[in-house]
Amino acid sequence: METRESVRLRTLLDTGIAISSELALDPVLERIVEAAAALTGARYAALGVIDRTGMALERFITTGIDEETRTTIGEEPHGRGILGVLIRDAVPLRLHDIRDDPRSVGFPPGHPPMATFLGVPILLRGVAYGNLYLSEKADETDFTDEDEEIVTLLAAQAAVAVENARLYESATEWSRQLESLNEIGNALLTELDLKRLLELVARRLRELIDARVVAIALPEGDELRIEAAAGEGAEALTGSTLPRDGSKAGRILDRRRSERVDSLLDDPEVHASVTRLLGARSGLYVPLLVRDEAIGVLIAHDRLGRDVRFGDSAVRLAEQFAARAAIAVDLSRRVATDALRRVVAGQELERKRLARELHDETGQALTSILLGLKAVEGSGSEDEMRRAADDLRALVVATLQDVRRLAVELRPKALDDFGLVAALERLAETFTESTGIELQLEARLGPERLPGEVETTLYRIVQEALTNVVKHAEAEHVSILIVRREGTVTAVIEDDGRGFDPAATREAGLGLLGMRERAALVGGRVAVESSGESGTTLVVEVPVR
Repeated sequence: METRESVRLRTLLDTGIAISSELALDPVLERIVEAAAALTGARYAALGVIDRTGMALERFITTGIDEETRTTIGEEPHGRGILGVLIRDAVPLRLHDIRDDPRSVGFPPGHPPMATFLGVPILLRGVAYGNLYLSEKADETDFTDEDEEIVTLLAAQAAVAVENARLYESATEWSRQLESLNEIGNALLTELDLKRLLELVARRLRELIDARVVAIALPEGDELRIEAAAGEGAEALTGSTLPRDGSKAGRILDRRRSERVDSLLDDPEVHASVTRLLGARSGLYVPLLVRDEAIGVLIAHDRLGRDVRFGDSAVRLAEQFAARAAIAVDLSRRVATDALRRVVAGQELERKRLARELHDETGQALTSILLGLKAVEGSGSEDEMRRAADDLRALVVATLQDVRRLAVELRPKALDDFGLVAALERLAETFTESTGIELQLEARLGPERLPGEVETTLYRIVQEALTNVVKHAEAEHVSILIVRREGTVTAVIEDDGRGFDPAATREAGLGLLGMRERAALVGGRVAVESSGESGTTLVVEVPVR
């Protein structure tokens, strides 16, 4: 037959084994609370875990109180009264009747009556993690020194369990943070859509800091526009605007430093529309900084849980995510500026070519027409006048054809009115008439027209390729095949002329760089194969959604 001492030792041993084999904190603490009640004969036992601020309880686990009574009592204790004394002083406390202690604040309605009390701090290396509370011994006697010693041993085991759980939670949290930061870092290298990037930043940050909603606002004139949001009310928030001069986000943009607001109602800088729209109570504001310039604001509202305020760790994490959002915005602007610069440069190059042709060809033709008119005026006979008029008519017709050709090169009307195939047919006809090179065009695009930007891209690339044929290839035959299938349009331009070595030839000199950039703007690509014996093949692939 087991003695009382052997039962106690076995219970302590079983509890220690449970702590070492269980990662989840609540089941371990429940086991400790039940063991404390059993070893001391207490009718009621509880364990409170102090939150990281050291001022209140974040967990409160009980035994001896049924579910109906717990529901009647309502909200769990926050750590006031006698429980608050143990949190502040962190020393064992034994009372004959808890109700007689002047520090007691009483019990809520529906709480069972309690008199005798034993409270022991949960300590490890001088750090207080919580307290074990016991009340009402079954034999209606006071708690003894032996009870306090046993409960102190259990409290030491509870301290180990809490520390291990927090270390595990911290490691897991760090792992989640690193995974999210790596995901965003990879997206910065591969994702071109700024909106999707900002939505990813908002979504991942919200998950890590347990916010009700996270949004990213960018300046737009005198306002701040919410470009991305995640969480409750995100759809209504996205696309909405805030006044830059009359909002908290605008002030953060000007001050270029992070701020945490524990109560939005008490901050006069907070725009009232935000609190009305979201019912937000707390806020976190972090500027998006690039080279000390604020280019946007990251906003978070209401931490989930009983305490809606954000902690210092949430601020630091939000600053890390804001830095990556700033990189995304800055890169997007740089890419847009560079693309615009290249477009303008291409336009200027085209204008120079057209100006040269107008000056050299059309200008000379118009000068010849003026001279021809003088010839008509100075004709000595009717036959001479007729011959001069015929020469002048032929010159006007040729000049008109040149002007039409230049107009087609600028922007073929058929491309807008009838689509890519009609525009290419007209281009092929003009090309053969002006160069004498035979051109065969085959187009299999189906009845549905391509998106306008895709049609323009393919037309310009074919146009540039034919210009290269005339300038460099000395070809006799050219073929163009353009096919649409499985979400892709492929154009193949081949000639039988003099090829070139792609590795030894400057792409800019043949316009290949411009072709590749044009294709890249619509998500396409350009490939070139060329040799001196077999001419040149240009393949363009463009996705079509």
